[in-house]
Amino acid sequence: MSIYETLGGEALVPEAVERFYTKLKSDPVIGEFFEGADLVKLKTHQRMFLTAALGGPDAYEGRDMRAAHAHLKISDTDFDLFLGHLADTLAEFGTSQARIAEVLEALAPLRLEIVTAPSDDADEWGSLDPTGGSG
Repeated sequence: MSIYETLGGEALVPEAVERFYTKLKSDPVIGEFFEGADLVKLKTHQRMFLTAALGGPDAYEGRDMRAAHAHLKISDTDFDLFLGHLADTLAEFGTSQARIAEVLEALAPLRLEIVTAPSDDADEWGSLDPTGGSG
């Protein structure tokens, strides 16, 4: 059974993406990435991406991660905040910590494609541990 199926699949992803984007937009550090953005389009891509990344039906039709994020100058710190908000969102849906760790581990390789700017703090936890623990 895929991570997608054990998390609730199609029933979970749309609502999770809505909550997730609420967190992202209100974050004092990474919220600026979403100012003026087409949130309807972003949420649609996020739903498709998360579905595919978690082992659901692969309907992702967006650009590759490097191309989609290159202009944003995302740092390790930004990426860590993103993963933290995703973990918090999944926890709100009753997802176990073990399953959240699996999701974060599945997404961790994307750091190499998405992060293009130096981190403000080279000792940030997420650059060492994608589950959010102390490195």
